[in-house]
Amino acid sequence: MPEGHTIHRLAEDHLERFAGRETAVSSPQGRFADSAALLDGRVLDAVDAHGKHLFLGFRDSGWIHIHLGLFGKYALGPAPAPAAGDTVRLRLANDAWYSDLRGPTVCAWVTDAEKAAIGDRLGPDPLRPGDDPDRAWARISRSRTTVAALLMDQKVVAGVGNVYRAEVLFRHGIDPYRLGKDLTRAEWDALWADLVLLMREGVRNNRIDTVRDEHLPEAMGRPPRVDDHGGEVYVYRRAHQPCHLCGTEVRTAGLAARNLFWCPGCQTR
Repeated sequence: MPEGHTIHRLAEDHLERFAGRETAVSSPQGRFADSAALLDGRVLDAVDAHGKHLFLGFRDSGWIHIHLGLFGKYALGPAPAPAAGDTVRLRLANDAWYSDLRGPTVCAWVTDAEKAAIGDRLGPDPLRPGDDPDRAWARISRSRTTVAALLMDQKVVAGVGNVYRAEVLFRHGIDPYRLGKDLTRAEWDALWADLVLLMREGVRNNRIDTVRDEHLPEAMGRPPRVDDHGGEVYVYRRAHQPCHLCGTEVRTAGLAARNLFWCPGCQTR
């Protein structure tokens, strides 16, 4: 499932390519056809991203709410758009650009009030300026749930997925099984600040890199990572390989319906 930086990058891409222009809206697949017909030819004048939710706003006409889920994919490119197959749920097009959405969990037209209600259910997002980490801390500091599970709970922190969860805990030496109530305020402040930094870099580079300069392959004389996800990481999808820092075998286990990765040598309770 795409993490929050991907959704914020999509928001920026749509803002740059479509904002302020009349936009052709269609649903070649047909599952969004009725709403597309209402929005077709209107001006797209706003975009918003909150966690893993993308909103495309049309002047005086509400928003398209998109959640990619596990299988959703976007294709953006210059006009003219290619012939659309029967898998394109939503197509936006103008005289310069097109975007095609396939396989999302959610693609729905919503009102301002409905959009606000969705946002109210989400925790603070490290990529949204002004979002208050104290809201997350209020829940984390009282919780007997593991910090690893809390970071993946979108009602607690919005936008953090499996990669950022594993990597930020490693970067701060925190055992993923530590309970939220046992986390100190200083540790939470450092985790939040690091998520802001890492996820902003993710938006800028359109990929996840979490390894500090002194631990990069060229600095350590090790081979670079080869993985479809790209980017240099410490523990994510490195189960049974030696930790870059201490050499301990990276472990994996299921937690909150996802695979957790951590180094028991570097991440202590």
